[in-house]
Amino acid sequence: MLPASRALLSVSDKRGLAELAQGLVDLGIEILSTGGTFRVLEEHGIPVTRVADLTGFPEILGGRVKTLHPKIHGGILADRSQSHHLKEMAEHGITPIDLVVVNLYPFRETATTEGAAFEEVVEMIDIGGPCMLRAAAKNFRSVTVVVEPDDYPQVLAALELDAGEGPRQVPEPLRRGLALKAFRHTQAYDAAIATWLEAQGSGSEPPFFLRHLTLDLAREFEPRYGENPHQPAAVYRNDGGAGLFGGFEQLQGKALSYNNLLDTDAARKMAALFTQPTVVIVKHSNPCGIGSGETLVEAYQRALASDPVSAFGSVIAINREVTGELAAAMAKLFVEVIAAPSFDAGARELYATKKNLRLLECPLYQAADGEVELRAVAGGFLAQVPDAAADDSATWECPTRRAPTDVERTALEFAWKAVRYTKSNAIVVCNAESTLGIGAGQMSRVDACNLAIRKAAGPLTGAVAASDAFFPFRDGLDVLAQAGVTAIVQPGGSKRDPEVIAAANEQGMAMLFTGRRHFRH
Repeated sequence: MLPASRALLSVSDKRGLAELAQGLVDLGIEILSTGGTFRVLEEHGIPVTRVADLTGFPEILGGRVKTLHPKIHGGILADRSQSHHLKEMAEHGITPIDLVVVNLYPFRETATTEGAAFEEVVEMIDIGGPCMLRAAAKNFRSVTVVVEPDDYPQVLAALELDAGEGPRQVPEPLRRGLALKAFRHTQAYDAAIATWLEAQGSGSEPPFFLRHLTLDLAREFEPRYGENPHQPAAVYRNDGGAGLFGGFEQLQGKALSYNNLLDTDAARKMAALFTQPTVVIVKHSNPCGIGSGETLVEAYQRALASDPVSAFGSVIAINREVTGELAAAMAKLFVEVIAAPSFDAGARELYATKKNLRLLECPLYQAADGEVELRAVAGGFLAQVPDAAADDSATWECPTRRAPTDVERTALEFAWKAVRYTKSNAIVVCNAESTLGIGAGQMSRVDACNLAIRKAAGPLTGAVAASDAFFPFRDGLDVLAQAGVTAIVQPGGSKRDPEVIAAANEQGMAMLFTGRRHFRH
């Protein structure tokens, strides 16, 4: 390893820049720089050489060309173990560059800024930066490349360690890891540019689903296994985004499992649909109880009453801060995960006695603009817009002779929220504050009706029901009516709608058509 004697610094993100540069100068390392980075270093009184003074060629084209020069790229790319490389460098007056610290123009931030002009975004396409990063990363055996300010301290520490013991150089394992980061950085940068350009379209409306979809995912952690112990698994998050569940903090408990995450995702999506204090209890991605009330304790009691047997070992999501009173009310129930926007001191104290209980503090689910759901199938992926759009009950139509009463209508609105994230075929029987019986994931709709009735803890006289898709026959409606259900909400749209409407009229039932189904496979 040759001594580290020269560094090139050119960064958009100025965090930690002055401290890094001063540390390098203190080690006797010369600094080269350009543009805004040069000005910041000068303002801090740090000795720095302008790249143009090294190359003998000025920055041109409004700064588009600064570092694209043989004296820069020759100094970065030269393999110090090759004698003919060293000979050519000497012949052309090229001095080696041992450390390249570069991060790129803020393209993604500019492209997503409201009102940003096309030309403004194009100018944020960095050219010289990626060239230097790729050159330094390719030549990691001779050069250290750094793209993240968070890595400055460990690079300085490595150089300081070597300063009194030999050549000032970063160890090769660290250089290799930093090179990998550089290639990941340029890969994500190019993908963002390509995605933006494709989204501009060709004079017409840009496509919602792009022809090419690039994923930039970072491994968050590895659970013990996937859905079953024989399946290895990993958890990835969108790199650069808020993170899983909009960014969560695990306050206590065992490590999250693969299945915990799936159930938590389903539970918090359900909880976000309700404006009243609401508790959602989930097993295997289906609700086994949803309750709303004036207080969270009241909401929890209603949710638990829906199916107290299935609630054992469940995942629970809550759409308010969890209080000590709620924690006390839940004390006897074994729960795997509780997810909520926050937990007060009383709740934290009580839950702390349950060492294995996982507490997740995370915001309520809200679909992001342009969000796309992906599901893997053999050989590819399916993509769709999330089923997250608000339902407007004012647009629902009543095809039956009897319209729902105000009480029934309130209950139907609750039921329609409850059925949205229940696996198809889905029937949910409710009153205005809670689910009473849930039939989920059945192969026929009449079976889902029978299951919902069988799961109900008590009589269903005066209850309402929601169906995630239309009734293909009248049999399901007849089963619900015989159990005491008096009103139904469903999408409508079957060729047998007249038959189903006639059955509702025969039974004196009210029915609403939403015009929108909520299948969930």
